[in-house]
Amino acid sequence: MSNTSNFRDAIRQAKGQDLVGSDVIKNALPYLGGGLVLTALGTYGGLGVIQTNPGIFMPTFWVALIAELVLFFVARGVAEKGNNTTALPLLAVYSLLSGYTLTGLVALALGTAGVGIQGVGIAALGCGVTFIVARNIGSNLSDEDGLALAQTVRLGITALLVVLVAQLGFSFFGVYTPSWLEVGISGLGTLLFAGCAVVDFYVLPRTYRDEQYLSAALSMYLTYINLFVFILRLLIAINSRD
Repeated sequence: MSNTSNFRDAIRQAKGQDLVGSDVIKNALPYLGGGLVLTALGTYGGLGVIQTNPGIFMPTFWVALIAELVLFFVARGVAEKGNNTTALPLLAVYSLLSGYTLTGLVALALGTAGVGIQGVGIAALGCGVTFIVARNIGSNLSDEDGLALAQTVRLGITALLVVLVAQLGFSFFGVYTPSWLEVGISGLGTLLFAGCAVVDFYVLPRTYRDEQYLSAALSMYLTYINLFVFILRLLIAINSRD
């Protein structure tokens, strides 16, 4: 959920602006793809740690999570200044750490009957299909529709974040989300980040110049990682119902 502030800032900058980076998304796509590949490698490495030395996974998970959060803000700041030479290795490490912190969810999916490796594939395929559909819709949004959808999605993601924080807080006291509610939360998250994927194609060319392609790649990366997470959570919740 690291992209809440990033998404809010992008919408604010896009208001009332014409295109400032007509090629920024095209320039960002190779780096988006590279980041997702590195994330997959990070997850694969994390699964290897769980299989060979499970006792060290949780300590390294917390270290990776803290480092990931720090790198997000550092890399975003550097990328927005257009310092791509410095930002690129930071974003590469961030992608690897992001994959490592996804290991627990992927491991849970692999161990859930009815999900398994095919469920992980379905989640990845869902992200790919969303990209194709979102590109066709988002690139053709009018200013009125684009800003309205962006504001709606932003408010929805903010509300979702509040729900997730509350869910995490209750879990510390041993109160866990009923399966039907988990299905609802995961379904809502999937819809919101699918909407965010559409909004990206409207907002990013109005927010970032062509040379700020790494900032655009980071924004899109966060959208698809979160979409992957919520699709996978939805599949796990559906197949874990009482």
